[in-house]
Amino acid sequence: MKRLLNLAAIFSLLFAFGTAADAQTKKKPVLKKPVAKKPVPKPVTPMYSVDTGTVIRVRMNSTISSKTSTVGSTFSTTVTEPVYSSTGVVVIPVGSIVTGRVDAVKKASKKGEPGSISANFVSVKLPNGRTRTINGQLTELDSKTAKSDNEGGASGDKMKNRKLIWYGGGAAGGALLGAAIGGGKGALIGGLLGAGGGFLGERYTKGEEATVKSGSEFGVYLNQKITLPKFVEVVP
Repeated sequence: MKRLLNLAAIFSLLFAFGTAADAQTKKKPVLKKPVAKKPVPKPVTPMYSVDTGTVIRVRMNSTISSKTSTVGSTFSTTVTEPVYSSTGVVVIPVGSIVTGRVDAVKKASKKGEPGSISANFVSVKLPNGRTRTINGQLTELDSKTAKSDNEGGASGDKMKNRKLIWYGGGAAGGALLGAAIGGGKGALIGGLLGAGGGFLGERYTKGEEATVKSGSEFGVYLNQKITLPKFVEVVP
């Protein structure tokens, strides 16, 4: 009889243990999938337009020459006056870097013909690090082809079908600014870069290389409109 009681007690304990284990299994918490957070929209930065025909005033940072330059080589210039959007907002400040790229070069020949350099301008880098691709070409900074406005910008005139290049010649080995009208061979129309005015019959010297010295100033004419945000300096 005692043995039967012991067996009954054992079965009771096993049943209780199984019931408790089953209860624990049923009470096991169910993991819920995390709810995906909706992305917070980024604030839209207002953009401002700089119109086609705007002239950016720049200064050469190094010297280039038709004797050593090659097609595809680049050079840098520094913006000397701020560029404003069509609504009067500064988008390209003084100190920005405009990069030029040589697209054609001709060395001075033994026949006495001067050297020449043709260049396009492909990008502008602002002091805050922002870079923008541009489509620009060389132009003069005089009353015939560029004029200042009351905000320190500049606008171009009479630039249609004109491709300006640097020719060899002039006092002190300077370069003269030339223009090819409608794809022709070209005629010298500009002044001596960095050394006052000069014309074909007065300062043209055959057989010299085209040399554009560091510090020479000229304009970059925008062939296409660009858009940029208002310039804001990076606070260190």
